[in-house]
Amino acid sequence: MATHRTSTSTLTEEELRILESKLNMLKLDYERYFLGSRPREPVVLRQEIQKFVTQWSNMPIQNTALRFRFSTINSRYQAMKRQWDNILRQMEAGTYKRDVFKANMRGGAARPGGPRNAGAGTDDAVVSAKAGNALFESYRDAALACGQNVKGLSAKKLQSVVDKQTKSLRDKLGCQDVQFRVVVQKGKVKLKAAPIK
Repeated sequence: MATHRTSTSTLTEEELRILESKLNMLKLDYERYFLGSRPREPVVLRQEIQKFVTQWSNMPIQNTALRFRFSTINSRYQAMKRQWDNILRQMEAGTYKRDVFKANMRGGAARPGGPRNAGAGTDDAVVSAKAGNALFESYRDAALACGQNVKGLSAKKLQSVVDKQTKSLRDKLGCQDVQFRVVVQKGKVKLKAAPIK
C-alpha cells in the first residue's frame, strides 16, 4: 500500500484488495495473540492499516463503488478495533475470562501433559466433566476467538455431548471419571477427553 498521498491521488481496486487481505491477516494474528499462540500483539500491521485508513478517510474517493467498498472495510476494521481494545483492557486488568479461567486451572489440579506448546498453535483448558459452566465458557470463548459461529451453542447442549461421551468412555474403558479439555487446533475448537482411573 502506498504511504504518501496527494490531493490528486485515486484509490485503486488493487489497494482495497491488499487492504482487505491485510485486515484478514490482522484478525487472525489477534485471534492467535488472544489464544496465546502468538507471543506479541501485531502492532506493526495494525499501525500500517490504521495509517492507510486514516489517509483515505480524509480524502475524497470519486468512484462510488470504491468509496462504498472502502467504507465497508473501514467499518469492519473499526468494529474489530473496538473488540480488540476491549479484550486488551480486560487482559491488562486481569479480568479477561480466558486468562482468569486458565489461572484458576493452574491453581488447581495439575494438567496432564505438562505446559502447552505455544508454538504448536494449541490452547488447552483442562476441566472436569462436572464443571459444566467452566467448560462451556472456555469452549465458547475459544470458538469466538477463532471466529466460529456460536449462535446455536448452549451450556445445556455442550453438557449433553459431555454426558454421552463420559458414559461411553466409562463403559468402554472402565474408568471412574473423564476429564475434558478445550483444544484449538488449526483454528478449530474441539473437546478432547481423557479417562481418570
